[in-house]
Amino acid sequence: MLLIPTVASIPLVTDANGVVRINKTRVTLDTVVTAFLEGATAEEIKEQYPSLHLSDVYFVIGYYLQHQAEVNAYFLERQRLATEVQQEAEKHFNPMGVRDRLLARRNPQG
Repeated sequence: MLLIPTVASIPLVTDANGVVRINKTRVTLDTVVTAFLEGATAEEIKEQYPSLHLSDVYFVIGYYLQHQAEVNAYFLERQRLATEVQQEAEKHFNPMGVRDRLLARRNPQG
């Protein structure tokens, strides 16, 4: 039997918010790459995220290894946006004293 190699596509999609996810899952590129960089194997990542296919985890890790500069730039932009959103939220909803206010609501007599 002759084995004919085929080209498989990288299972990554960008959602409406610009977040790169593994195709047909809610698992983000960030999640898989971070787990890999923390020492998890593809099998361990698959076990932790059952919606993933093992082959997709390997494809994503391979993609990251071949495109580290671009992926790291994407991560930096995501971090910048997250910081921006957090700062904007803190302008409108001051986090200082939240714990005390919540505890006061729980125990109005105290």
